[in-house]
Amino acid sequence: QVQLVESGGGLVQAGGSLRLSCAASARTFSIYTMGWFRQAPGKEREFVGRISWSGSTYYADSVKGRFTISRDNAKNTVHLQMNSLKPEDTAVYYCAARLANSRTDASTPYGYTYWGQGTQVTVSS
Repeated sequence: QVQLVESGGGLVQAGGSLRLSCAASARTFSIYTMGWFRQAPGKEREFVGRISWSGSTYYADSVKGRFTISRDNAKNTVHLQMNSLKPEDTAVYYCAARLANSRTDASTPYGYTYWGQGTQVTVSS
């Protein structure tokens, strides 16, 4: 069982930055691929990016070049640095975890087993 707790959301103006954090309770954090998703009102949950146990990252086209995911395996944490924020980035952001050897699609919500409660990010124009 893995518990995930996000923090760092808030209100920011367009063009600004926010850094989200996700703290995991996993005994062996490094065996998990960590993903970030977001869900805007009335929309489906969408993939933002993910980071493997070794630090390899992959991003959705909509955030590529603006968002950066990092992890600290010693501290059981993963971060989402969001720069050049746009109003369309407004959503509840979730971190999620899956075992690194999972064969499911790592770019969909269905590929993840554990989820945090989410943190609200609001970008004003």
